[in-house]
Amino acid sequence: MTVTSARVPDTRVRRLAATLYGYAFLTDVVLLYPLYPLLFSDTGLSVGQISSLFVLWSVTAIALEVPSGAWADAVSRRLLLCLAPLLAGAGFAVWVFLPSYPAFAAGFLLWGAGGALASGALEALVFTELDRLGAAGRYARTMGRAKTAGVLGTLAAAALAGPVLAAGGYPAVGVASVAACLLAAAIAVRFPEHRAPDPAPTGPPTGDGPTHAHGDPETDVSAESGWLASLRTGLDEARTDRRLAAAVLLVAVVAAVWGGLDEYVPLLIRETGVPAAGVPALVALMTIGVTLGGLAAPLGERLGDRGYAALLAASAVALAVGAGSGQPVGLALVAAAFGGLQLATVLADAGLQTRITGPSRATVTSLAGMATDLTIIGVYAGYALAAGVGGHRWAFAVAAVPYLLVAGWLLVARRPARPRRPAQSGRASR
Repeated sequence: MTVTSARVPDTRVRRLAATLYGYAFLTDVVLLYPLYPLLFSDTGLSVGQISSLFVLWSVTAIALEVPSGAWADAVSRRLLLCLAPLLAGAGFAVWVFLPSYPAFAAGFLLWGAGGALASGALEALVFTELDRLGAAGRYARTMGRAKTAGVLGTLAAAALAGPVLAAGGYPAVGVASVAACLLAAAIAVRFPEHRAPDPAPTGPPTGDGPTHAHGDPETDVSAESGWLASLRTGLDEARTDRRLAAAVLLVAVVAAVWGGLDEYVPLLIRETGVPAAGVPALVALMTIGVTLGGLAAPLGERLGDRGYAALLAASAVALAVGAGSGQPVGLALVAAAFGGLQLATVLADAGLQTRITGPSRATVTSLAGMATDLTIIGVYAGYALAAGVGGHRWAFAVAAVPYLLVAGWLLVARRPARPRRPAQSGRASR
């Protein structure tokens, strides 16, 4: 999992990073985030109904994930990043002003569509622009800090959600959430995007930045063949490259399980006996853990395969023990587990980006997003069953098992093969 980094003191790199951090912060400073499971529960929905909404959310993303990635490769990644928060904001408005199961379903359709537009497009735009500036080695730490900016947005939302809810109820929380989405769309306009085909070279490469034998692959597809070719090229690359396919699956499993659990954190907190007014504060504790995990990306780049497997295993144990305790103090271990799994997700994404060599970067990244969403559906279904049997703490503890299995698989898969003994003469060699 080691990712090579480079130090490139370029104002254009800093400008790109600042825009990314602002976008990540605003898309997550949504006051509804720590409260919407409670909104659903207060409206009268059961755990099964809430899980069905999460499944609908994932199905929407699955249906649109890869097509939107191909669209981003063929048209404009920046355009999709502008549209994504607008759709999410529309969904949040429906939730708070028409609270009912059909309205919640419609909101998840809009939110899922917005998430699909941004997924793949954001990672591809950032990697491509960094690569153009000769700073592709900074991708892991840049995205790690972007995730931290998003988590800080969630932390700010958790801090503000309680007072705003007390002052104006769910409508006030909804208005603030929509306003954040509008600001995120405005920030997205500032993203740089250089997708125009370069003129044919007239001499040997100068060494100033990345070069390609047949032009710039990030622009050839959109210039020559359009959406369908972007889709076909990305799918072909993922299908024919076994190491790339393994990287896609690793991203899916690592990101999906704790990403699915995150939706149930307020319910886990309330099950420990914490009153509703205190839930946002403990959601903030989870956010702090995830923040530290994102900031640890530069250190995580030094981990080898064994270190990465150990990170997954330690996070799994902390998750199971902390949630299984059923006590508010155990939530500190859950926060630590979320931090470790955030770091593992950042490193898995960086490893995926370095393995993509073809022109349809957003398409392949969206394929990983689609695999993640498919896995999350299984998480939601399993969570509903486990929570129905033993409550939320039991469901969280069971969810740690896949990480232990992945850690074991990584250790076995990377173990060097033993040399074969030479064949002996006589009966043993026959």
